[in-house]
Amino acid sequence: METKPLKRHPALQPLSKEHHFALLLCWKIRRGLERQIDPERIGLYVKEMWSHQLEPHFAIEEEYVFAIFEEDHKLVQEAIGQHRSLKRLILQDSFTEKSLNRIEETLEAHIRLEERQLFPLVQKAASEEQLERIQVKHDHPIAELPWEDEFWKT
Repeated sequence: METKPLKRHPALQPLSKEHHFALLLCWKIRRGLERQIDPERIGLYVKEMWSHQLEPHFAIEEEYVFAIFEEDHKLVQEAIGQHRSLKRLILQDSFTEKSLNRIEETLEAHIRLEERQLFPLVQKAASEEQLERIQVKHDHPIAELPWEDEFWKT
């Protein structure tokens, strides 16, 4: 018997849409590496994605979504730890194939944790007021980043 995934509450839908963009970033990193694109070239895009989408996304999650739970909640602590790891990995001075692989793997695992475990708990635990607050503070997804150097297509 298969269980159907929970339909995302409208307050979490913009964040889930941003998770889609982040998974697309993972795919672009993999694709660039498969095509033997210079890691620094891929890294420029990754750093811009950090500034444009990932950093503001993490801030919204930490301030409004994770606040629904106690500070020491296991999954919240794991997600915050992944946020910190990703920040360190992305804001490094130079990129290698190994560091880009690590970013891609960590980011994908992080999104899976939030989408499959944390967000369903949020939907069950949050009050309507808490969900409304998330929705008011973040009512639309951060737009996809336009980028001229589409290294994943070459």
